[in-house]
Amino acid sequence: MAEHTFKLDDKDREILALLSEDPDIPQEQIAEIINLSQPSVAMRIKKLREMGVFQRICGVNPLKMGLYIAKVEVSTTNSSKILGMFQNCPHFLNGFTVSGKNSVFMLLIGEDISTLQSIVECHLGPVAEVKDVEFNIIISAAKELNLPYQMKIKIIDRPLCGSERVCVECKKYIEQKCLGCPTMPYYKGKVW
Repeated sequence: MAEHTFKLDDKDREILALLSEDPDIPQEQIAEIINLSQPSVAMRIKKLREMGVFQRICGVNPLKMGLYIAKVEVSTTNSSKILGMFQNCPHFLNGFTVSGKNSVFMLLIGEDISTLQSIVECHLGPVAEVKDVEFNIIISAAKELNLPYQMKIKIIDRPLCGSERVCVECKKYIEQKCLGCPTMPYYKGKVW
């Protein structure tokens, strides 16, 4: 259930529709289309941003970049712990607490499927609160994707996920089934 109820009028909805179709549309053009002045359009866009209804997000189409997106569903007794583990992970696109048997739904991004599988097996598998994990790779999208993700990563000496192990100690990394964490100096990939 939504926490806030926003009162949008027809002009607000028209502005949002135009910006959704073309985020670069000039305010003057919006004003002309919906029969308002440019300053009125600017004020409405500002209001929509302040309300959190409208955000301009820059992203990439991972499928066109040759990246893989994993849909991971987790049955767990502690949804916030699982989502918190991945919050700063460069592979983590987004996560949701959902109703049903699998209370966590996450989207992960990676250069190869085996790395994504390794993340799930090595970081979710050992967690006591995890009852079951369903892992699927997204094959195609019905609409154009534009997903924000971290491309510039700061190299540190411990994984951001809080794992006690570093890549060189991980069986999957040693067996070359994982490219490693992009935040670690051991990362073997080319995207981050």
